[in-house]
This record gives sequence, structure tokens and C-alpha cells, in this order.
Amino acid sequence: MIVGAGFAGYQTARHLSRSLRGQAEIVLLNPTDYFLYLPLLPQVTAGVLEPRRVTVSLPGTLRHVRLVLGQADHVDLDGRAVHYTDPEGTEGTLTYDRLVLAVGSVSKLLPIPGVAENATGFRGLPEALYLRDHITRQIELASAAGNPADCTSRCTFVVVGAGYTGTELAAHGKMFTDALVAKQAAWPAGLKPRWMLLDVADRVLPGLDEKLSRTADEVLRGRGVDVRTKTSVKESTADGVLLDDGEFVETRSLIWCVGVRPDPLVSELGLPVERGRLVVTPQLGVPGHPDVFACGDAAAVPDLTRPGEYTPMTAQHAARQGKVAARNVAASLGHGEAVPYKHNDLGFAVDLGGVKAAANPMGVKLSGPVAGAVTRGYHLAAMPGNRVRVAADWLLDAALPRQAVQLGLLRSWQVPLDTASPELARIPAGPGGAPGTRGGKNGKE
Repeated sequence: MIVGAGFAGYQTARHLSRSLRGQAEIVLLNPTDYFLYLPLLPQVTAGVLEPRRVTVSLPGTLRHVRLVLGQADHVDLDGRAVHYTDPEGTEGTLTYDRLVLAVGSVSKLLPIPGVAENATGFRGLPEALYLRDHITRQIELASAAGNPADCTSRCTFVVVGAGYTGTELAAHGKMFTDALVAKQAAWPAGLKPRWMLLDVADRVLPGLDEKLSRTADEVLRGRGVDVRTKTSVKESTADGVLLDDGEFVETRSLIWCVGVRPDPLVSELGLPVERGRLVVTPQLGVPGHPDVFACGDAAAVPDLTRPGEYTPMTAQHAARQGKVAARNVAASLGHGEAVPYKHNDLGFAVDLGGVKAAANPMGVKLSGPVAGAVTRGYHLAAMPGNRVRVAADWLLDAALPRQAVQLGLLRSWQVPLDTASPELARIPAGPGGAPGTRGGKNGKE
């Protein structure tokens, strides 16, 4: 049984089904019926890609895996069972002989007043769709606003966290809002949408090579993004954010991209953890529980290329750990031999919108159109499906203007920042019932 269908869980299911085809039942428990390719989520918000392009059907690509829709609530290690709740609120129990925990991560919250109530995260498709509508709506409302101050606040967007996600979102978002403004006949002369990117580190992309960081910083600033390093939010209100340097920025849009934390399910197991991640062996097994494995963001996997450290929480490691987990689960059932997880980073790629990107494949530092081509090639190679559709959307985006309309499918209260299920939109409670996901958020619109 595999819990979670992110990068790690999907690859575990995919490779395990190939090695054990017809010899074991493989069950995949996941809240949605798709695998989400997270690195392309900023392009969904910016209108480059349609939402389904970054999703890969689980039933359609994992033909020999039984999918069970549900959210894991509790793992009974002694009883070898997982208790879950399905999308309609019905509780169920699944038993297992081998368990792979690949529950991933959720947005990291900091104890800053007002953030949980007023900020929007960026970990799931519902949040990307909500932000696409929200950004479009703010530009349209700003165009019609008679009050200059109201107009300015509506077209100011604050992104906190200059890692991969925040940097790419700010880069794509600025291009998106500039394109929206160009279509507004009544837009105030001289006023431009303002995007701010904040981070407590001394540079953007602090975890990457300094040259890649400088490339991204130059592209962002050249595009008009207000990059503020060594800066964070002290307080958030419905009217704006107070920065830790004392400046108050009026805005209706606070986007939280400060990082991730392991899914809370891991800390509820009562097993040793390292900063919220389940401690495992190099073979991805859980000490003391030979029938349990863990991989991806939820697992503290020893980094054999850097003794004494753990592998970073990246999609690159998660996907490769999933393959090793599949091999070692099969080995525990008598098929093949177990191997330790060991992987050297192949490089990183950051899409900055248009033809701009920063990349260092195999240590070769690239920028500009060449980096853009390499980055998109990498994403096409890494995606387990939808490659032709994604490439077609990129071609259409290069040739045609984007369709900038609000669909109004999601509201702010449906995508709370403080939630253990960012992949699910919150649904209204039925008579006497509870909302469909945990977490709460005040409506801002």
C-alpha cells in the first residue's frame, strides 16, 4: 500500500507495478485521481498552461494499481492498517503487508499575525486556479476604481519567499499582469502593476549557485519586480502588510511561498523524526518496522553523497527515491535485492517566463534563451504524461494572446493557508456537517 501520489508516491507505484505485475496487489491511497507536476504550477496561474496540462491521470497511467480516493487520517502500525476519509466524508480502513509513506509536504507557517487569515499558499491546483482568477479580478477592479489609492493597492502583489516557487511566480506574475493591463482601455496613465518579492536571505534562490541567483535577480529587476532581500513580513491585515523594516504596503494580495514542512501525519506516528521528517535508513526502511518504508518530503533520507546530512526536499530527490522504494519493497517480498538511495544532483532549472531562465545542467551554468530551452526540455522529459499537450500550450502561448478571464470557480475561503490538504479545495458544509478540508480562512472578497 502506498500513501500519497506526489513525485515519490507516483514513481513508487509506477515501478512497483512493473516489477510485481500480477504477483501482488498494489493499492494507492490519494485524495485526488491525478499526479500534480508542481514545477509548472506558476505557469497555470499566469495563464500559460491550462490546469489539466500539469495533471497526470492515476487510473490512466497506473493500469495495474488500485486507486482509493481518500485522505489518510491515522496509521495503525501494530494493526497494519491505514484509516482514511474519502471525498464524500465516508471513513474507511485499508490493511497492508507493506506500507510506503509518501505523503509529501504542506505550506510552512510562521507565527506572524494575520498571515494565516490573509495569505494564500501555493502548493496545489486549487490555489493556482484561485490566484489566476484573483489576479485577473484585481487588475480589472483596479482599472475601474475611481480612488487612486484603491487602484494602487489592488495592482500590488506581494510574494514572500524567493525560493523556486516564489521566484518563478513573481517572474511569471509580472508578465501576466502587464499583459492584462495592456487590454484595459481605462487603465490610469503611468501606473504599472507592482510585484514585490521578499526573503529573509541575502539573495534570491539562496539554495542555488550564486551565478544562477544573480541571473534570476537581474531578470526580475529588469522586468520591474521589486526584490527585497533580508526583508520579511511582520504583520498582515486585510488592507496590506507591515514589513519588518517598518514600511506598510497596501495590497489585497499576499502570496506565501516561504517553504514547506512535512505532512503532519508523519509526526502523529510516534516514531523518530528529524525536523518533522520520518527517520529512515539509506534503504528507505523505517527502523524497527521492516514492513514500512518512507520516501519523498516526508522522509529524512541520509544523503550518502554528503555524509551526516539528509537529502533536500526537492522533486528531483523524491522521484528518484520513489524508484528505490519500489525496488526495495519488491526485494522485501523476494524479488531482487535491496539497494541504498544515493543520488548526485543533476543540476537545477528555474523558469523565469518568456524565453528567460536560469539553469545549470550537469554543472554547466546557462542563462537566457538557451537556459529557457533546456528548462522546458527538462520539464518535458520529467513529466510522466501530457508532454504533447504541454508543448502545444507553449507554442500557442508564443503565438497567441492569453485568454484572461475569471471563471469564478474558487473563493479565498476555499484555499486556506493553514491546511493539511492543499490539493483539495474546501467545500461548503452540509447540514450538520463539517467542511471538506481542515483549516480555516477569512473571506477577502
